[in-house]
Amino acid sequence: MTESSDNADRHDVRVSGFFLEALKDAERLLQYAAEVGVDIQAETRSAVLRARATPPAHWDEQMCANLLLALTALAAKLKPVTAESLKAYHSETRPTMHTYLTWAIILSVIIIPCSILTFVSSSISTQIRTDITSANALAVKLHSEVGPPTPQGVGSSDQLADLQEYAATVRSIYARSRRLNEILVPSVTVPLGIRCHSGNPGQDADCIKEKFELPYGLKSEDFPAARDRITETYQDVRYFAQNITTDVLTFYGAFNTCILPILYALLGTCAYLLRSFEDQMTTRTFTPSVANSARFVIAAIGGTVIGLFNGFTSEASASPLAMAFLVGYGVEIFFSFLENLIKSFTRTPPTPTPTPPPHP
Repeated sequence: MTESSDNADRHDVRVSGFFLEALKDAERLLQYAAEVGVDIQAETRSAVLRARATPPAHWDEQMCANLLLALTALAAKLKPVTAESLKAYHSETRPTMHTYLTWAIILSVIIIPCSILTFVSSSISTQIRTDITSANALAVKLHSEVGPPTPQGVGSSDQLADLQEYAATVRSIYARSRRLNEILVPSVTVPLGIRCHSGNPGQDADCIKEKFELPYGLKSEDFPAARDRITETYQDVRYFAQNITTDVLTFYGAFNTCILPILYALLGTCAYLLRSFEDQMTTRTFTPSVANSARFVIAAIGGTVIGLFNGFTSEASASPLAMAFLVGYGVEIFFSFLENLIKSFTRTPPTPTPTPPPHP
């Protein structure tokens, strides 16, 4: 008998707790209706106010039923606003906004410098490859132009102009290679043949001038020696530049292909969640959801697919990084694309209709 009484008491406490929470939800909805000017029936208002004015110990079955009916009527009248969203509007907005902003800032801090480094390294590498092509052509041209003087030979002014362009191109390749080497991890060792780092500024300046510049007052008979000296320097510079561009292509190329699309997809998800959060706060329909965490995982998968499989963006006018951002912003579109792709593989061809034999 005692055990049955204890079970009944626990059941009453549990039921009373449920109805007290229902009363709070009904009050939230009723207050919101008053704030936005939604007309609520008198019976609904009376049921809520009567439950608030009566101590819970004196609630009877009819009062509990009226409270539930009032809560149901308020929920139907005010949807998509719910008691849960109104509760989250007052208690969950600041932590949620802080979480979204933190992730957006962290991703931006990583993405912006990495994107800048990738763009700069790619641009300098392209310029270095272009200069190497030009220097190779000048080296071949000077090898045939500059030699023993002949009556039919190229004029000395043309040869001097080519030598000056040759030396300037070598200096440009070396300067860009050193600039690119500063942002490469690990950096490439400068060849011994072009090192000018004695610690003495005057000696270093003379070393650079001797290796990379034509001597002042160069005469036509000295053109072959000047050409050979610049070519010797160019061979070391070209070796240095090609090693750097290869390392840049390997390191930054892999980062740009495998890592940046994932980060851009995650940033797109942050943009979507922030926009949705703003809309839901305006309409007071925001409720915390664990599905947001799953959306980050889905965006990371989509970014990985975009980065590793270039065929997904081959027909798009946007770059892979832009596509990764769009995939993170609208993961539903990405999955719709995958589902349509699967249907195209699993679609059975139509059965051909047999042709009736011709009549005799």
